Amino acid sequence: MPHYSYHCANCFYEKEIFQSIKAEPLQSCPHCASFSFHRKIGVGSALIFQGNGFYETDYKKKSS
Repeated sequence: MPHYSYHCANCFYEKEIFQSIKAEPLQSCPHCASFSFHRKIGVGSALIFQGNGFYETDYKKKSS
């Protein structure tokens, strides 16, 4: 699930929030309750491997 950075133009509160890609952007600031809470443009995301099943040796070349 991606995370998005939000910024309030009213009280300058900033927060990173995990949301589904299909979820609508938040509009109400959780700190001051104004409707000036906007999603910031991010630089992108990185590939993250979590959980079991991915090992350091999975993609190494096998020596002959």
